[in-house]
Amino acid sequence: MSSQTITRPAPPAESLAELATRHGLTVSGARPSLGEYVRQLWSRRHFITAFATARLTAQYSQAKLGQVWLLMTPLLNAAVYYLIFGLLLETSHHVPDFVPFLVTGVFIWTFTSNSIMAGTRAVSGNIGLVRALHFPRAALPVALALQQLQQLLFSLGALAAILMCFGQFPSASWLLAVPALLLQAVFNTGLSMAVARVAARTPDIAQLMPFLLRTWMYASGVMFSLSAHLKGMPHAVAVALQCNPAAVYIDLMRFALIDSFTSTQLPPHVWAVALGWAVLFGAGGFLYFWKAEEQYGRG
Repeated sequence: MSSQTITRPAPPAESLAELATRHGLTVSGARPSLGEYVRQLWSRRHFITAFATARLTAQYSQAKLGQVWLLMTPLLNAAVYYLIFGLLLETSHHVPDFVPFLVTGVFIWTFTSNSIMAGTRAVSGNIGLVRALHFPRAALPVALALQQLQQLLFSLGALAAILMCFGQFPSASWLLAVPALLLQAVFNTGLSMAVARVAARTPDIAQLMPFLLRTWMYASGVMFSLSAHLKGMPHAVAVALQCNPAAVYIDLMRFALIDSFTSTQLPPHVWAVALGWAVLFGAGGFLYFWKAEEQYGRG
């Protein structure tokens, strides 16, 4: 008798799916629910903090001056802008306390611009980590945004010293810098996550971003008084410039730290706009990034 092999039909796909579900198996790389995603991200808060600190420590490890560049970079930028805008273009004539005005603007703008640029490399710059380990990918842009906040906090000592050299001594209004920086940090983190998703699919955005940021900087009153240039502009353009998030956060810090601003009445819309931008981009950027969670590291 010849032996015969009996072939049993494979169970239908629906039965396999039901079997996997019954035993708690899920699709590899599937996007978790929003609540579960938040819990996973919170459970990795120590990794996020350690990752940010390690990146900050290693940032200038090959340079002879090391961490001094954390201070030197914004200060050198401020010196260049002072030469061009303060001396050559004489914008200092229209701004009291121009050096504190300029240095504060440069430090606060650098915080936002560096956070966005870090977002463009959050996924693509850590692709090996993304493909090798399972963790909420939002941890990467959040950690890089935290790194920029740590860098700013490290630099605030130098900013305070410069302000005092030009007669701006600590006062009660300096406490307003804390909520202003917290709102800006939330805004920066949300925008960094949104940019991280775009850059993960379109890496060329990292090459385009410096030009976009430079244009945004000139529209944010970093080196000159924005309000002095609003006269004669169409109302819609003036409102758009006044509500520009970068300009709003810079204005809040100048109001907190500089006497000539503190003595004037801060427009009531500024805090409301700052809070609105933080909520919109903080929550919106997080949701936008989470929606593509299963796509990161593919291709």
